[in-house]
Amino acid sequence: MRQQERLRLSQAEPEEGDGLARHLAFPGAEIAAIEGWIRQILHDGEDLARQERLLRSVPGIGPVAAAVLLGLMPELGRLSSKAAAALAGLAPCNHDSGRKRGRDALYMAAIAAARSASRFAKAARDMRARNKPFKLVMIAIARKILVTANAIIRQQAPFERAR
Repeated sequence: MRQQERLRLSQAEPEEGDGLARHLAFPGAEIAAIEGWIRQILHDGEDLARQERLLRSVPGIGPVAAAVLLGLMPELGRLSSKAAAALAGLAPCNHDSGRKRGRDALYMAAIAAARSASRFAKAARDMRARNKPFKLVMIAIARKILVTANAIIRQQAPFERAR
């Protein structure tokens, strides 16, 4: 919606510009307020703050992905790898119904991890060398990130980069 309003603003008449600018500023202020509220929740609770630090040690997982995983998958660390992948919508199964909790955030984390100097990037390069489609590779990397995050939360130990 913000992109549409930005485009309208660039083509608007001068008298329309002020109203569009105010309309454009409103979602930005709301988003900033919500992000601040999420940060406050994550840092107020000692357990959540520790889990966020652990998750952020994984390549590709930033503040947004960590918040999404902690918010939508509170079971993380108590699930098997298969159950965590199914819950996040990353399991290779029919997508008839159900929620894909965290899949979008993990997809973006996979793109970031595939560009970093990590074992996830090496796995992505290996799959691309075998002519796997880009989206398939990214979902596979997202699943690897989720399985790693699940293990890290379970063991309460940060990600070890040297492997």
